[in-house]
Amino acid sequence: MSKFEWQSIIKTNIFILRVVGLWPEGTEGYKLNLYTLYSFCMNVLVDGSNFFQSAYIFVIYADLQALAAIIFVIFTDWLASVKVLYFVRNTAILKQQMTELESALFQPRTKQQNLLGPGIKSWRLIYGSFSVLVVGTLLLWTFFPILDGTVKEHRLPFWAWYPYDAHTAPLYQITYLYQVVSIWFLAIANVNMDTLIAALMVFTATQCDILCDNLKHLRGEDFNERLLQCIEHHKKIVRFASNCNRFFNEIALGQFFTSCASLALAMFQLTLVAPLSSECYSLLFYVGSMTTQIFLYCWFGNEVEVRIMLRAWLPDRLDPLGLSSETLGVSIILIL
Repeated sequence: MSKFEWQSIIKTNIFILRVVGLWPEGTEGYKLNLYTLYSFCMNVLVDGSNFFQSAYIFVIYADLQALAAIIFVIFTDWLASVKVLYFVRNTAILKQQMTELESALFQPRTKQQNLLGPGIKSWRLIYGSFSVLVVGTLLLWTFFPILDGTVKEHRLPFWAWYPYDAHTAPLYQITYLYQVVSIWFLAIANVNMDTLIAALMVFTATQCDILCDNLKHLRGEDFNERLLQCIEHHKKIVRFASNCNRFFNEIALGQFFTSCASLALAMFQLTLVAPLSSECYSLLFYVGSMTTQIFLYCWFGNEVEVRIMLRAWLPDRLDPLGLSSETLGVSIILIL
C-alpha cells in the first residue's frame, strides 16, 4: 500500500509560505542561513510600513472620521505582523507536527481515504473563497487612487506619515510600490497562515474519524493487538491536538479580538462612504474577508471539538462488537 502524503494536501500553502519567508527547508526551525536573512528583511520591510501608517494617527487623531478610515487597516496589519512573529517562533513545533502526521499510526488504509473527502473538500472550498475575497480587497486597495482619480494628486493607497515628501516624483512612485508590496506580503502570509491552521484542525478531526473506523472493525484473532494500536493512536491524536493548540492559541486569541474591532470600525466607515464607490466595494470585500477569517477558526475548531470528545461516542462504537461490560469498561478507561 502506498504511503498517504498528508503534506500534499497543503502543498500550495507550503509553497506560498516558503516564498514569503515563513517555511524554512528541512524538518526543523530557522537556522543561520540566507533564507533566515531573507525572512528577517521581509518582516522588517513590512513592519516599517506598519510603523509609518501608525505614525499618521498622531497627525489626524482629532478627526474621528479620518481616524476610523485608517485604524481598522492598521489593526489588521499589526495583527498579521504579530501572527508572523508567533509563526516564526513556533515553526519548530509546526515542523514536528508535520513529521508526526507521516507516522505509521496516522496513515489511513486505502478504504479509509474516503473519510478524508468531506473535511478536505470543505477546507479547499473555504480556502478558495477566502483567497478570492482577500485578492479582491487587495486589488481594490492597490488601484483605489487610480479608480477615483486621486492618483493625479499623488494620493497613496494608504494614509501614512513619512520623514520626506512622499507626494513628489520619484518618491511618490517608490512609496506607492512600497505600500503595495507590503500589504500584499502581509495579506498573502495571513491567508496561508490561517488556512494552514485550519488544515491542522481538519487533520485532527480526520484522525478521529479514522480511529472511529478502526474501532468499528475490531474483530478477529488480532483483536487485542488492534485494540492496543487504537489506544496508542488515540494518545497520539490527543498529543497532536495539544501541540497544535500550543502553536496557534495566541494567534487565535489575537485574531478574534482584532477581527471584531476591525469589523466594527469597517462597518462604521461603510456608513460614511458613497454607495457603489470603489471605496465602498473595497470595504465590502474587506468585511467579507474578515468574516471568513473568523469563520475558519469557528467552523473547523468546532469540527475538532465534536470529534475529540471520545467519551461521547466510544461506547456506541464498541458496544455493537458484542464486548462484555467489563471489557468495554477497561477498553474505555485505557483509551481515555
